[in-house]
Amino acid sequence: MGFKSMIEPAGQLPILGFLLRNYKNFNARVTRDATLAYWRHLEAGGRMFWAVAGAMSSAQLGISLAPAIRAGLIHGLSVTGANLEESLFRLVAHDHYLDFPDYRYFSKADDARILSQQMRRVTDTSIPEDEAFRAVEKILVPMWLEASQTGQRRFWHEYFYQLIQAVGPELQSGPPEECWLLAAAQARLPMVVPGYEDSTFGNIFASHTKTGECHASIVKSGIEAMAWFYDEYRRMSQDPGLGFFQIGGGIAGDFPICVVPSIKYDLQQPVNPWAYFCQISDSTTSYGSYSGATPNEKITWDKLTPETPMFVIESDATIVAPLILNALLECKSNPEAANAMIATFLRS
Repeated sequence: MGFKSMIEPAGQLPILGFLLRNYKNFNARVTRDATLAYWRHLEAGGRMFWAVAGAMSSAQLGISLAPAIRAGLIHGLSVTGANLEESLFRLVAHDHYLDFPDYRYFSKADDARILSQQMRRVTDTSIPEDEAFRAVEKILVPMWLEASQTGQRRFWHEYFYQLIQAVGPELQSGPPEECWLLAAAQARLPMVVPGYEDSTFGNIFASHTKTGECHASIVKSGIEAMAWFYDEYRRMSQDPGLGFFQIGGGIAGDFPICVVPSIKYDLQQPVNPWAYFCQISDSTTSYGSYSGATPNEKITWDKLTPETPMFVIESDATIVAPLILNALLECKSNPEAANAMIATFLRS
């Protein structure tokens, strides 16, 4: 059977069909295989946990990530403080962003001019200070002040869950359906935000604790987050298990993946291993580089096992992640057609 005749009776699955037809070797093959293994894991009743580093929210990953959360393709998140807040910024200030497609040719003077415009460049786009930072500050700081007065303590993301759902249409500049933080808040998705202190609002919060206006204790610590995550992991990893899908490296990935050996060795309790692992990263594999380490190295730390399906896609996540997510969304919307297409592909 030719591929054209294979697609037509299967329904409208153009991204999945494109991936199966064209992604044959090298990073393309890994992208295809990681997508199919992800789908098989979900089909078996498994869950998937995402770790998102970098500046993916500024790169508008929410266009794909938000519908994936709503469709039940993602069951928990570990994100940097920057990704958390930048999803909110895209919602409230989207129309005020400026893009710089020629950023590679900028001089220091060019970037100084961007600073004078009160814009903060993130590769080829920029975050507007007044419409993003200052607009959100007016809502978030009173929440901190109230918590300081009442003694209420929450995790960092819980403040943002409350805030994002309080942003009405009159304050929205970007499409709410493309805001992954809003989708996560509405789904009450389990989340950890390790090392949020280096984010814009982490810095702003620190300044308010320095002046004595807010108490640092109103935000639960990273140690409390790990202790909380022990129980969440055990809940989510019940058979057939919880997979780990990682974009980039650093603390967003380091923090949650450690939960398995910590439960096993530090709590000395039984725990199911991660059931799937995929990392999209353009970091070069090298000695001493966690971001660029191969999954095999994680076996020695008992974070993964030799039986864990493992995939490393050495590419740009802004290209690869939307492709994977949209192929999975097609599978979710029409599983019978997707499985028929995949089965035909595997026989060919």
